[in-house]
Amino acid sequence: MNLPTQLFSSLGLAIPLVLGASAVQAQTVTLKFTHFLPSTSNFQKNVAEPWCAAIEKDSGGRLKCQLYPSLQLGGTPAQIADQVKNGVADVGWTSPSYSTGRFPRTEALELPFVLPVGGLSGARAMWEYTQKNGMEDFKDFKLLAMFSGTNLVISTSTKPVLVPEDLKGLKLRSPSRFAALFLSSQGGTPVNMPVAAVTEGIQKGVVDGAMAPWEVLPVTKIDEVTKYHMVGEANLPGFGQTPLAVLMNKQKYDGLPADLKAVIDKHSGVALSELAGKVWDSGNEDAKKSITARGNKVLVIKEAVYNGMLKAAAPVEADWIKQATARGLDGAKLAADVHAIGKKYISK
Repeated sequence: MNLPTQLFSSLGLAIPLVLGASAVQAQTVTLKFTHFLPSTSNFQKNVAEPWCAAIEKDSGGRLKCQLYPSLQLGGTPAQIADQVKNGVADVGWTSPSYSTGRFPRTEALELPFVLPVGGLSGARAMWEYTQKNGMEDFKDFKLLAMFSGTNLVISTSTKPVLVPEDLKGLKLRSPSRFAALFLSSQGGTPVNMPVAAVTEGIQKGVVDGAMAPWEVLPVTKIDEVTKYHMVGEANLPGFGQTPLAVLMNKQKYDGLPADLKAVIDKHSGVALSELAGKVWDSGNEDAKKSITARGNKVLVIKEAVYNGMLKAAAPVEADWIKQATARGLDGAKLAADVHAIGKKYISK
C-alpha cells in the first residue's frame, strides 16, 4: 500500500474514533431526583428546581434532572436513602433522622438546645459539623447538601404553654425520636404522627398540638386548629432541629467525566446547603406573618423558663452520649463539637 493510501486508511479509522469520543463527551446525563413533598412544595420550587437549572446551564445542557416528587418512585421517606444507594434514584432528598441508628454521628444534630433557630445559620452549622464529624455516615453516597429543617415550634390548640408545667398532660405530635425525648423530658406526651395527619388529629382530639417548623403550619393548616406557638429567644439554641440531606448515588457521580463532576461540586456542598437554608428562612418568615395575621399568638418564653427546660432536657444528651460511646463513637466529643459549632453560628 502506498503512502497516500495508508494515510487515508489511517484517517478513515481515526475519524470514527474521534467522533465516538466526542459523542461520549457530549452525552446528556439525566439525573432521577426523588423527594417526598408535592411538586408545589417550597423544596421543589425553590431548592430542587433552581439546583437542576444551575447544573444544566453550567454543563451546557449535558446534565439534566427528572424530578419525582411525592415519592413517585415508590417507597417511603425513610427508604429514599436506599433508593439512592441502590440506583433506583440518582439523587434524593430525605432526613437522616428517618432511619434510626443508620447515621449515628449525624444524630448529634438532633439533640435539644444545640443549634441556632435559623435556617441559614442552622444549615451552615450542620454542614460544618458533618464535614468534620459525619462523613463516615455517608460513605455510601455523594453528599450534596446537609441543612436544617429549622427550629421546631411547639404549637397548641387551646392551652398556652409558657412554662414546662403547661406541657404536662398534653399530647403533641413529634417529628422524630429526639423530639419525642425532648417532649417527654418536659412532661409532655409525644405522639408519632405524619405532619399531614396533625390537623385532623387535633380536630378529633387525638393530639393537642404539634412540634413542627413554622413553614409547615400554614401548608398543613395546623395554624387553623392551633392558637399558641411557643418559642425561645432568637439568640439562643432552639428546642431541636431536623437534619435534611440531599444524597447522590456514589457510582453515578464517580462515573461522570471530570468537568461534569466539577459542575455538581460547584452547586452542591456549602452552596446548596445555604440555598436551602435561605429558602427555609424566607418560608418561615412568611408563615409567621400569616399565622399572626390570623390572630394566633407567638409566645416567647423567658430566659429563666428556657434555662429550666435546658436543665430538664440534659438527660437526653447524656443518654445519647452513652449510646454513641457503646457503638464505638466518642459521644462526648461529638456532643461537645455540635455545641461549639452551633454556638458559632448563633446570631448575637
